[in-house]
Amino acid sequence: MSHRPGTALIGCGQWGRNHARTLAELGALAAVGDADAQAARAVGQAHGVKVMGVEAMLADARIDALVLALPAEHNCALALSALAAGKHVFVEKPIALTSADAARMVDAARAADRVLMTGHILCYHNAFRALLDCVAAGEIGELRHIQSHRLCFGKFYDRFDALWDLAPHDLSLILGLLGAAPDHVEIGQASVTDGQGDIAQIALGFAGGPTAQVLVSRHSAYDERRFVVTGDRASAIWDDRADWPRKLALVPHRAAREGHGNWRWHRGEPAFRPVAPGMALTDELAHFLDCAAGRAEPLTPGSQGLEVVRILERARQWASSRVT
Repeated sequence: MSHRPGTALIGCGQWGRNHARTLAELGALAAVGDADAQAARAVGQAHGVKVMGVEAMLADARIDALVLALPAEHNCALALSALAAGKHVFVEKPIALTSADAARMVDAARAADRVLMTGHILCYHNAFRALLDCVAAGEIGELRHIQSHRLCFGKFYDRFDALWDLAPHDLSLILGLLGAAPDHVEIGQASVTDGQGDIAQIALGFAGGPTAQVLVSRHSAYDERRFVVTGDRASAIWDDRADWPRKLALVPHRAAREGHGNWRWHRGEPAFRPVAPGMALTDELAHFLDCAAGRAEPLTPGSQGLEVVRILERARQWASSRVT
């Protein structure tokens, strides 16, 4: 769209700086702010925009939208204030730390007739969009199972364990693919460091539909970012660490009993599907700006962020109920 809503960024940390650069490239960055005045000045000077406090942003009629790139505990209060002031709001994941707060944000956006979008960036990745096309075209057959691995070493935070820091990425992909919330959630966790959950495995069940498993780790000796959708005829494999020409592969397979009851199975060679290189953050923020300009429902609305938090809460509650 030709019109870019004037957008202010709150949060000038490492990821916030990426937002600032991208919004500036899109011609939408109007102001920045941060509790760290020095960080805000550096980002403002880098992009030639004003540094403003939150109240000034909310009162400025030239600012149509806010992007929140903050620690999650601040999201709810700031989003509610922005929506009450008539601003559209983009919130990085997780949208809130409780489903009650996330629901308040969703309700406030609906009441204000404003866009509330969750920053589930991988839903805007070209490989995921291509994977969705493969599934929709029936190339894997009937969808049976989803498996997602996100393993790395690092990102140790006191306020977040691996489940809350890493799993929202994978859960948003599953929700984006299936368009439905799970009816069953289980979790297993392990600690390698000081008692926090460094490794988590979530099992999801969907009514009348497929199953899913998510494995996340911040204490892995190797890195892996792989999302696999298995049908009854083939699997679509998105390997995000692979080069662009090999990010998405379709692997045919067959497993069935013959007339005498013995199993026969076959797995074919991967057929790599073309995926155009792209910048998911650029596509994500451009989508937010377009939705804000037209007051349209985004691909990753606040309601998806709410559902992710609900799943995380259900996983924690299920684990707590097993503690004797």
